[in-house]
Amino acid sequence: MTETHQPNPVVTFYGAVPGIRAPIRADASGLGTLPSRGFQYCEALRTASSFGWYVFPPIDFTLQWDGSQIIWTYRGAKGWYPLTSAQFPGFQAVFDRAAPKRLRGFAPPFLSAIPEPGIIQLWTGLFVASAENWSILIRPPANLPRNLAYEPYEGIVESDRWFGPLFTNIRLIKTDVPIVFSTEMPLLQVQPLHRSTYAEEVTNRFGMVPALADFPPHAWERYETNIVKPREIGAYATEVRRRRRSGCPVHAG
Repeated sequence: MTETHQPNPVVTFYGAVPGIRAPIRADASGLGTLPSRGFQYCEALRTASSFGWYVFPPIDFTLQWDGSQIIWTYRGAKGWYPLTSAQFPGFQAVFDRAAPKRLRGFAPPFLSAIPEPGIIQLWTGLFVASAENWSILIRPPANLPRNLAYEPYEGIVESDRWFGPLFTNIRLIKTDVPIVFSTEMPLLQVQPLHRSTYAEEVTNRFGMVPALADFPPHAWERYETNIVKPREIGAYATEVRRRRRSGCPVHAG
């Protein structure tokens, strides 16, 4: 994993597994999967798609679940193995050579089957930390086609206060079929969140206008401007991009 230095990063990834693929900036085109009109004109779609970083599996591996037991194999393995808790192949020795003496023997597991049926915990091969008051949202890649055989859970980690492995939990959906995870396809999208954005005092405070008759004049004026008056195709996208280039705050509407 190539070492990179950027001034005051909000999120820092630490590569632990040798040769692991580094995270990359998420792609506004959804790796070329978005419809061309959406990519060109829908700034909301582009912004959501490109928010954060793609994280990839650390190795090509395959799971299979029969509704009770999970078995797994990986690139270079000699067969299938029942999954309880498994180290990344060869990683324990790598960890023990690099870690302080007091931490040897404490390498994180790569895959673990947890008690709930069909749910695994998967380590990405990365550790993660963030700047003060910044957390990370760990979620499936935005606007990429999903693998219908499994579903990653979403989670928010206060990674400024907690340093450790970047894990995710995955729910297996299909039974009795191989479920393939490839290093060529993003597994997760990691997005930075300032802690203030999901604080209780913010999420418990929202407004609601109950009916059209209660809309204030300024709401109707904004509706007229944005929806009713003739506008060039992609006008919203053009305005948002212009405001970003000028450094001005971006407001919907």
